[in-house]
Amino acid sequence: MTVRIGVITFPGSLDDRDAQRAVRVAGAEPVALWHGSHDLDGVDALVLPGGFSYGDYLRSGAIAALSPIMAEVKDAAAKGMPVLGICNGFQMLVEAHLLPGGLIRNDHQHFVRRDQKLIVTNNTTAWTSDFEDGQEIVIPLKNGEGGYIASDDTLDRLEGEGLVAFRYAGVNPNGSLRDIAGLTNAAGNVVGLMPHPEHAIEPGFGPDTAAAMRSGVDGLGFFTSAISTLAAVAA
Repeated sequence: MTVRIGVITFPGSLDDRDAQRAVRVAGAEPVALWHGSHDLDGVDALVLPGGFSYGDYLRSGAIAALSPIMAEVKDAAAKGMPVLGICNGFQMLVEAHLLPGGLIRNDHQHFVRRDQKLIVTNNTTAWTSDFEDGQEIVIPLKNGEGGYIASDDTLDRLEGEGLVAFRYAGVNPNGSLRDIAGLTNAAGNVVGLMPHPEHAIEPGFGPDTAAAMRSGVDGLGFFTSAISTLAAVAA
């Protein structure tokens, strides 16, 4: 079975090619999709990549959430298709109400770029199944509006239902409430996070590790998880 994962390009996307490469390195076929289309081209999973869609006007991800292809994304997600939103893609998912809450300006009012430690707090999703529960991973982070917010009731529900997929470890880089770095929906097929796994998939280009500089490949597990999940469903 050849798994085909679509990566949607929006005006202002910056990391769509990186996401396509991550899909290819993981062993699947990347499929380039355009925000103005209503055709998902028969893909098995979807990635909403990072960037500054529509210049981050109005609110980050708000205009992109109304793009034509998002109607198909919502329908596919409702039917169980794995959907991953990375950074700006996470912002799109909350603006499209596929995940709860919102993302606002970093509490220190500065753009932040760093290799960020995360704790995997839910390894039962389509995008995290290749990780261990509680595993610490390091993924590059780069955002200006990455502060996760939600009402206390919503935060309590997310905690109680195990829908927090990742937490920041070591330092909270943007003021996200309860150190939340990423979420999943109840079905486990829709996942959003602020850090960028597509930038940690090849030795020589990822975060530094104790073994060697730029050798971190923790991001690859996101994409291999989706491939494994889809293969298991097809078996």
